[in-house]
Amino acid sequence: MQPFTAQELNTFLSDNNTPPLLLDVREPWEFEIAHIDSSVLLPMHQISSSLDQFTAHQEIVLICHHGIRSRQVAYFLESTGFTNLINLEGGVNAWAHEVDHKMPKY
Repeated sequence: MQPFTAQELNTFLSDNNTPPLLLDVREPWEFEIAHIDSSVLLPMHQISSSLDQFTAHQEIVLICHHGIRSRQVAYFLESTGFTNLINLEGGVNAWAHEVDHKMPKY
C-alpha cells in the first residue's frame, strides 16, 4: 500500500491517463454528504464479499473519512494478494480542506 496525501492524489489523478478505481469504503450516508467525483461506494463491511469484482493487480485508491478505515481495507486487500493499492491519507476530510474547498465537511 502506498499512502498519498490529498495533494499527491490530486496530482496523480491529473497526470494519469488511465485513472485508478477510486473506492470509497464509507457508509452510504457519508457518501451522500461528500465524495470525490468518479469514486465508487463499497462500504467496508461489504469488501470481503465483493472481492470478485476486482483484480489483484488493479490500481485501487481507497478512501474514507479520515484515512483509517481505508487503511484497514488496504491491509485486508494486501493479505488477499492485492498489490497496487493507494490509501488517501486524511480521507475526504483532507480532500475537502486541501483540494476541493467547496466539498461539504462533516
